[in-house]
Amino acid sequence: MPDTRPLVLDVDGTFLRTDMLMECFWAGLGRAPLATLRAVFAHMRDRAALKAALARIAPLRVDLLPVNAQVAELAEGARGEGREVILASASDISLVGPLADHAGMDGVLASDGVTNLRGEAKASALTDIFGKGEFIYAGDSRTDLPVWQASGHAIVVGHAGGAARKLAGGRVGVTELAHGWRWVDLARAMRPHQWVKNALLILPMLAAQDFGLAPLLLVLLGIVAFSAAASCIYIVNDLLDLEADRLHPTKCRRPFASGKVPIAAGMVACGVLGLLALGIGAALGWKFLGVVVLYMILSLAYSLRLKRLRWVDIATLAALYTLRVVAGAAASQVDASVFMLVFIFPVFLTLGCVKRLTELTLAKTDERLPGRGYGRLDRGDLLNVASLGMAGAMVIFFMYSFSDQARALYPNQWLLWMAEIPIGAWLFRMIRLGYFGQQDYDPIVFALRDKRGIGLLLITLALMFFAAGLWPRFFG
Repeated sequence: MPDTRPLVLDVDGTFLRTDMLMECFWAGLGRAPLATLRAVFAHMRDRAALKAALARIAPLRVDLLPVNAQVAELAEGARGEGREVILASASDISLVGPLADHAGMDGVLASDGVTNLRGEAKASALTDIFGKGEFIYAGDSRTDLPVWQASGHAIVVGHAGGAARKLAGGRVGVTELAHGWRWVDLARAMRPHQWVKNALLILPMLAAQDFGLAPLLLVLLGIVAFSAAASCIYIVNDLLDLEADRLHPTKCRRPFASGKVPIAAGMVACGVLGLLALGIGAALGWKFLGVVVLYMILSLAYSLRLKRLRWVDIATLAALYTLRVVAGAAASQVDASVFMLVFIFPVFLTLGCVKRLTELTLAKTDERLPGRGYGRLDRGDLLNVASLGMAGAMVIFFMYSFSDQARALYPNQWLLWMAEIPIGAWLFRMIRLGYFGQQDYDPIVFALRDKRGIGLLLITLALMFFAAGLWPRFFG
């Protein structure tokens, strides 16, 4: 005899590969941070009221939320057999209702701002409607244990705190669905390939021609601290940008946007990385710690607000790169040249424009980029600012060649002038490739894979070493 019992699906972590409360919290931080934090503190002890408040502050686009393919297949099979499929969730009804409509469900039960529909409350509601043992329930958490015990058959998604083992041998049959996340995906969310940007911390040592082992070790520790700080902020940025990333042609595959890694795991990783960065920063001295703290605050401000402001976002990106150079000077205790800092800023201003140019060129529509203040009509202005940044960097480099520090460090001044040629060629190449969409969304990452560009940078370095007379010192 065919099974006619309705299939009841939990939402968070079961039908969806995400948690709607966490989604609302991070969406709220991105849209209205103060209102979100007030709601959290006001309703900290009342989960139903908290869920309703956050859903009002940051309603979600339920059509973008990542769905668990296995559970969706179960639902499709049950509908094909003529059985009811119902969503029963502790998330707020204002979100679960539209999700049920979008997914074509037959019914919905959810929290309503007064009752938090989880555990015993959910078991009681389902028993009142269907009767004990007259429904099949799929869930993913230990809090679902009372619901499984009241059901006629339990579908356990993932480990669920060992719930399948506790249910085994009882009157309720159990089906297990493998579900979880991988450490490698969490590591990918930390974007270790971006850590190479922190090699900028070595620049003050190179510029001062200080090649001692002790300062090098201090700088390497500084690189570890900045890598941890950067990964912490990358995770925060991804959590704030979930909706925008899901609308992006490639960013939609990021671990949090795709649901491959739970938001809660990202929050824990973020805390650990932040503490590591601050701990190493404190060990390297208050100056370096101050730069790390400033970097994290500015990065957070960028993630929360500044990246949505035209031109301010690009200036902030350039400032964040420049702070890496300042951090390198603080870690190695080498005096950073003012000329070097002034030169570095317009270089990274140019690369910030290149980043936006690439995104706009590769965009599929003329609409503004999700979460950004630019549309395709801004490509001309971005090109002009990038060109001005390149010209400014060249002028500042030329002015530096006449400074007392340059004369002391680079006796062969004319070779320093020659180094401007490959620098200018490299910047021009980056601008051109960005304008025509022929590079990666991140110009720094692209530059590290671009063989011709790397060749130009090596020529620059070689000329500066010749200008400084370092080759005879290195090779006799």
